[in-house]
Amino acid sequence: MKQEINKFWTILSYFTRIPVPSFPYDATYLSRGTRYFPLVGAVVGGLGALCFMLFSYLGCSDHLSVFISMAATIFITGAFHEDGFADVCDGFGGGWTKEKIMTIMKDSAIGAYGAIGIILLLGAKFLMLSEIPSASFPIILIIGHTYSRFNSVGMIYTSQYVRMDESSKSKPLRDKQISIKDIIIALLITAIPFIFIPWELALFILPLPILVSAYNRHYFKCWLGGYTGDCLGANQQLTEIAIYLSAIIYFAH
Repeated sequence: MKQEINKFWTILSYFTRIPVPSFPYDATYLSRGTRYFPLVGAVVGGLGALCFMLFSYLGCSDHLSVFISMAATIFITGAFHEDGFADVCDGFGGGWTKEKIMTIMKDSAIGAYGAIGIILLLGAKFLMLSEIPSASFPIILIIGHTYSRFNSVGMIYTSQYVRMDESSKSKPLRDKQISIKDIIIALLITAIPFIFIPWELALFILPLPILVSAYNRHYFKCWLGGYTGDCLGANQQLTEIAIYLSAIIYFAH
C-alpha cells in the first residue's frame, strides 16, 4: 500500500506543481504509476472546479469564472500538456520525416504552428466550457481532466514509446511496465465521476474521445512508429476537447 501511495506522489509531482510529502523516490514509479493518471486528472479538474464555484459565488460572471478555472488548471500543471500539444503542432506542421519531426518537437522554442495551435486550443476550450451549464460545469470539468488522461493510459498500453535519447524527460516510459491490472484500476478511477451525471450524458460523452485517441494513435504510429511524451500531451488535450464538445451537443438537445 505504501508503495502505491509513493507511485501516486511520483505521478502527481511529475505532472503538476502541487507540493507532495517527502517519500522514497524511485524512477521506475513513473512507468509503474500510470494507473494513477486519471486520479491526477481528478485532482487537477477538482481544483479547477473549486475555482469556478468560488468565483461564481463571489459574483463573477460565468465567463470570468471559466477563465479563472482554466488559468488555475494550467498553473497547477505548469502547462505540461499544453506544451506537448504545441510541440506536436510544430513537429508535424514543419517536419516531413520522422527524424525532422522528432528534432523539431525536441526544440524548446515554440514556432508558428505551435503558437497558432495553442491559441486555437485554448480559445476552443474557453468557448466550449462557457457553453456548459454552470450547474454541470464542475463535474464535466472533472470528467474532462480524468477521462482524457485515461485515454493517454490506453495509448501507452497499445503503442510504443519511440524517443530513446537519454535527455528525454519522459524516458522512464520506455520501460513499458503497464499491465491489464493498471488499465482496470485507471478505468475504475475514471468511472467514478460518471456516477454523478445522467447515464444518457455518460453514454453520449464516451465515444468521441475514444475515436479521437484512436485516430491520434494511428497518426503517430504512421509517422513516428509510436508516441513520445509530447504526443501523450497532445492526445490528452485533444480528447479533453472532445469530451467538452460531446457535452455541449448533449446539452443543446
